[in-house]
Amino acid sequence: MSEDGQLIANYRVHVVPVVLALANPPWQRNVWLDPSAFESMDHVFHTLFDDFCDADEPERYLGVSLRTEEEVALMRELGVALNAAADEAPNDTDAEYLASAAWPGVVAVAGRLAQVMVTNDLTQLAALVGVGQAGKPADHRSR
Repeated sequence: MSEDGQLIANYRVHVVPVVLALANPPWQRNVWLDPSAFESMDHVFHTLFDDFCDADEPERYLGVSLRTEEEVALMRELGVALNAAADEAPNDTDAEYLASAAWPGVVAVAGRLAQVMVTNDLTQLAALVGVGQAGKPADHRSR
């Protein structure tokens, strides 16, 4: 794998699971509302706005944690939705986020972004292992 490929993989291993979590309300209730769980909305915001992306200005993460312009546009949309939910969470608690009127919008855009990111990652993986367009391994026999 190239150095650029390794960089994007190292960032996406953090970003993709957070986006998947945002797209999964039952998981959010089971984990984020459990005070003994490590992951929380604080983890989400640090991952998507500080550590591995900037959901407010995601363009500079194209080729770093985001693979395509479509991912950039959806990440920006997710940032807007998360900021709207944050505006409705005056005490910054996970329960307030999940109860906010903006939360269904967060889940919807996260679902679209998750689908695009996973598809892009699987396409990249298929290219790395030599899977042909028909989904069959490419013929690598010596001729």
